Amino acid sequence: MPVLLGQAVFVRKSYIALPEPTGARSGIVGDGPALRLLVIGDSSAAGVGVASQTDALLGQLIDRLAGRMTVHYELVAQTGAKTSDVLGWLDTMPSTRYDVVVTALGVNDVTKGVSLRKWLIQQTNLFGRLIGQFGARRVIVSGLPPVGQFPLLPHPLRWVLGRQVARFDRHLHQLAANKPDCVPLQFNLGLDETNMSEDGFHPGSTVYAVWADEVAQIILSDPDLLDAAQTGA
Repeated sequence: MPVLLGQAVFVRKSYIALPEPTGARSGIVGDGPALRLLVIGDSSAAGVGVASQTDALLGQLIDRLAGRMTVHYELVAQTGAKTSDVLGWLDTMPSTRYDVVVTALGVNDVTKGVSLRKWLIQQTNLFGRLIGQFGARRVIVSGLPPVGQFPLLPHPLRWVLGRQVARFDRHLHQLAANKPDCVPLQFNLGLDETNMSEDGFHPGSTVYAVWADEVAQIILSDPDLLDAAQTGA
């Protein structure tokens, strides 16, 4: 424990705090049937690790969808956000209806000591509100990243934190898989200095590209979403 605490202090002191990328967080792009899209979550949802939203998850995702549909998009995300923060945001957001919501949450809940039981209750509440309050047809639940591969973290802190994050991720996947309107998203991509950002903690543009590919594939292969977009329902 003294070693882990010492390493945690060192990481906090040496960590490079990157800004959230510039660029539009809402708008309309593309041509064809309308799709209403919300991306919501923490710094990874916000795109930290790249300079522009064009290279972040949002920008790369709408670029992949714009050739097939008119995407009405919105990004609501903030560095350091936990699931409880996002639940609070929903209280003040307009009751816009979305076809697809992409969530990215969990790492900050782990690092800030939220218990697994409490977090799963919060995630359940989040899914329910996105579907009930905002009419989401699909909630695409992004899995937690493999923190055990993050270049920033030294061993044994990397190993300990990585195991806890993996534990949260397994339970999140099970939770989302058992809900008919939710789709758990996990993709296998090794993380290292070549595809992570300079802070060693956030994705680089390559990782965001793979993430966007996976989300786009889910959306474009979902007949219910495509039918709803065609009919404008």
